[in-house]
Amino acid sequence: MLEVEKQKVEPPPLYKVLLLNDDYTPMDFVVGVLQDFFGMTREQATQVMLKVHRDGMGVCGVFPKDVAATKVEQVISYSRQHQHPLQCVMEET
Repeated sequence: MLEVEKQKVEPPPLYKVLLLNDDYTPMDFVVGVLQDFFGMTREQATQVMLKVHRDGMGVCGVFPKDVAATKVEQVISYSRQHQHPLQCVMEET
């Protein structure tokens, strides 16, 4: 009987999706984005929005690379469609 070597598979790296503060995007729009694209409750979204406002950035969620990249694209595209300069970026955890 052959012995099967078990290989350790590293989990894929995860990426934080971050919203960046600006002086133009309305707070209500940011809350809506967090609810629509990240499935947050109004209360959770308000907390993240306030963190973005106070600290300059806030974490929307942590995802595999392809999911994070898609979320970043969706948020930026949606923001531009509504004439807001909201920035969304991702960074490895």
